[in-house]
Amino acid sequence: PGFLWRFIMKLASRFASHSPSLRSSSPLTDDQIRAVAPSIFAADKHVSRSDRYTYIPTGDVLTALRKEGFEPFMVCQTRVRQDDRRDFTKHMVRMRHARHIGDAEANEIVLLNSHDGTSSYQLISGLYRYVCSNGLVFGDTFSDVRVHHKGEIVDRVIEGAYEVLDGFDLVRERRDGMRAITLDAGEQAVFARAALALKYEPDPLKPAPITEAQVLEPRRAEDMRSDLWATFNRTQESLVNGGLLGRGATGRRMRTRPVLGIEQNVKLNRALWMLAEEMRRLKG
Repeated sequence: PGFLWRFIMKLASRFASHSPSLRSSSPLTDDQIRAVAPSIFAADKHVSRSDRYTYIPTGDVLTALRKEGFEPFMVCQTRVRQDDRRDFTKHMVRMRHARHIGDAEANEIVLLNSHDGTSSYQLISGLYRYVCSNGLVFGDTFSDVRVHHKGEIVDRVIEGAYEVLDGFDLVRERRDGMRAITLDAGEQAVFARAALALKYEPDPLKPAPITEAQVLEPRRAEDMRSDLWATFNRTQESLVNGGLLGRGATGRRMRTRPVLGIEQNVKLNRALWMLAEEMRRLKG
C-alpha cells in the first residue's frame, strides 16, 4: 500500500556496528556484567560533564532495581574510538521482573544510559522470546521514560521501571490483535519488502543482499503461520539476528550480520514494531 511505503521511507536508515554484549538464561552477576560492560560501573562521570550533571552510576540503579524484583539478563555497551570514553560510554541493560521470568514471552525493561553525556537514563518496553533468543523492542506507542541526570535519579528510574511494567497489558493487547490478522502471500511480501528498506537503504544500484522470501522463511514450526504476529516475528528474527546467505553489491556471496550495536538494534526493533502496528491498523 502506498501509505505504508511512505511510512517506511520516513523510517529507513542503515543499521550496522557491533557492541560487546552478553545474554543469559539466568540473572547476570555484577562480575559477568563488568566483564562485558564496564561503563555500567564507571567510578565517576566523564570529565566533559559539568557540575550540574548528577552522577549516579548505572550499577547503583541496578542494585536498587534488583531490590524491587528486577533482574538483569542481558548487557551491552557501545564500542568507541576515543579511549578516554570507553569506561563512560552508552550501555544497555535488559531486565525482567520476578513475576515474568518464567513466561514463554518474557516482558523486559530496556534500560539505556551513559556517563559521558550521550544519553539520559531511558527505559522502554521490550519482549524476549525464549524459543529463538531474540528480543524485540516496542515502538513509541508504549512506555518510553527518560530521566535526565539531575536531581533524585534513582527513585525516578525505579518509578519509570514500574511505569513501563504497567504498560505491558497494552503490549499484550496489540500482540493478540496481530495474531488475529491473517496476511496473504502478497501482504507478507509487502511487509518483508518494507522491513528490508528499514535495514538497507533502498538503492537500485545496491539492492538488499537478501530477498523477501528469505526474510519470511520460518526457522521453527510454531512460526509457520500466516498471521501478522508470526510474519513480524519471522522478519524481526531474520533481520536482527542475521546469518542469512546473500550477495553483496559486487555479487560476492556473504552472510548477513546480526545487528549488535545498541542504537542500531533498538532503532531497528522499534521501527519494525511500528511497521507491524501500521499493518495492523490497515488490516484491522
